[in-house]
Amino acid sequence: MECATTFKPLKPSSNISEIVSKFAKVCRLRSIGVFYTENTNHQHQNPNNNNVSMSEDVSESTNEGTDCGGIKIHPQPVEVPGRKSNAFGGSEISKLFDVVSALKLAYVQLQEAHIPYDPQKIMAANELVVAELEALCKVKRAVKEKQLAKVKLDSSCSDLLQAEVEVKETMLEKLKLQAKAKESEIAHLRKDLQDLDVGNSILVEKIRQASVKRKNARELNVNMFEDSFKAALKSIHDFAKPLISLMKASGWDLDQAANSIEGSVVYSKRCHKKYAFEAYIARRMFHEMSLESCNVDDILRFDDPVDALIENPDSDFANFCKNKYLLVVHQMMEASFFGNLDQRMFLLSGKHPRTPLYQVFVKMAKWIWILRGIASTIDPKARLFFVAKGCEFSDVYMEPVEEACEDAAGSGEGKATQKVEFMVMPGFRIGETSVKSRVYLSRMK
Repeated sequence: MECATTFKPLKPSSNISEIVSKFAKVCRLRSIGVFYTENTNHQHQNPNNNNVSMSEDVSESTNEGTDCGGIKIHPQPVEVPGRKSNAFGGSEISKLFDVVSALKLAYVQLQEAHIPYDPQKIMAANELVVAELEALCKVKRAVKEKQLAKVKLDSSCSDLLQAEVEVKETMLEKLKLQAKAKESEIAHLRKDLQDLDVGNSILVEKIRQASVKRKNARELNVNMFEDSFKAALKSIHDFAKPLISLMKASGWDLDQAANSIEGSVVYSKRCHKKYAFEAYIARRMFHEMSLESCNVDDILRFDDPVDALIENPDSDFANFCKNKYLLVVHQMMEASFFGNLDQRMFLLSGKHPRTPLYQVFVKMAKWIWILRGIASTIDPKARLFFVAKGCEFSDVYMEPVEEACEDAAGSGEGKATQKVEFMVMPGFRIGETSVKSRVYLSRMK
């Protein structure tokens, strides 16, 4: 005897074939009952009103609940002799399989979210697993409730389904344990990630500090200062040459000019009078100059120091250049050189010209500025020292500017026979080291 129970579809009509196929495999469907129902449009009626058995596969049948010329097809399980009808409906079993399949898929997604590690995907997959577990629990409760209601359920079928439920429950417990293990692993990995972030932050800060130190720090020592001292001495010589050339071109009497700077000097050679002009320039450049520590990197990064003045015309170095130029090049000298005071007025207005004379002057001023800045950086107690005219020569604090003077200083007549005619470049005392001053010597009568 066939059961005429009708099952309502739980999914859209496009998935009915798949659902019926699953249901047939579980309940072993062997027939389909076809009922002719009254068509409201054409008023057709089945004359025989009999059940029609069909042996085709359920997946080949039309969608359940769909009108096909007034015919509705309803799947019906066939009762096997000696076996009672299944106590579970196809909807519960299909739902159970769907939930388990979805649970497996959600668990796979949870595993995939760990490689590569993506916290957002892990949280989403974890919520999906929990949702499917809750759905499975609902199916479990529904099955148990139906077991109690179906007192006439066939014992063999009930045992089979009970065994399946137990298997699923066992699988569920395993999945719960695995989910807990994954959660513990996620918490451990999250802690490791936080530790790595803290370590990376510390390393980034150390790298930044080291970079700043490498960029700003410069190894300042006495040898470097001595190199700068020699460069400054050469720059004074380089500025004196165009200054003397302008004097010649303007009709100046160089002998008289040299005597006005340093009088009563016995020169070994006439060309040595150039040292008088260099002494004049150095005396003006170091006049009332205090040794103060300052950062000279802003000046050294320019090949042409005039570029530093153009970029920052109000800097301390710019003011130093302006004041020293006005002190070294008197307005009467400038007027005789150029016939006007335009360059002087340009400086007084706060600007810096790119004239040849001023460019050579700024290069000299750069090295004087560097000596001033790095001397006290090496030794806060660093100081300048000057040598007065007429002092006896001492190779501890002095050095002759000319080879002829050196020969005289080292002659067999003794150092007592040598005197300082004038100082060309002051000396520096840095720590225990003395950077010798440059002097012009002459033989005493």
